[in-house]
Amino acid sequence: MPRILVVYYSHSGNTREIARMLQDLAGGDVFEIQTVTPYPVEYSAIVEQVRKEKSAGFKPKIKGGFAGGQDYDIVLLGSPCWYGTIATPVETFLSEQNFSGKTIVPFITHGGSGLGSAAQDISALQPSANVAHGKAFSRSSMRSAQNQKEIADWLASFL
Repeated sequence: MPRILVVYYSHSGNTREIARMLQDLAGGDVFEIQTVTPYPVEYSAIVEQVRKEKSAGFKPKIKGGFAGGQDYDIVLLGSPCWYGTIATPVETFLSEQNFSGKTIVPFITHGGSGLGSAAQDISALQPSANVAHGKAFSRSSMRSAQNQKEIADWLASFL
């Protein structure tokens, strides 16, 4: 049985919900990426901040506490889709870790944009890892029983 890590960043709680379902079904350890300075709650404020961060290549500081990426075979990596890719806190996390030789499987929560360029951008940050295509979860179906079956079927396809 592969050693699994579920690691995620969640701003609104949607990615956290999927991460918990994944951990319930797949087991393994869980780590939540948290920023030192929280993002604004108000939608237009966070959109503006993220736009500025993305255009400047800014990576926010994140809280520590994770070590041992080499202890896992599969990393289920969760992020909301921000401007067509992974959230900036996830970029920070990946730039601070070494998942060489590990399989990273992204799961992205979104409001309509799908996976975007998440897999390619993760590969750029972790060039020695095997990055799978991953799965996108729409916020409109986040809490449905159908979504839970979809998650279980998706996990079964690579575990």
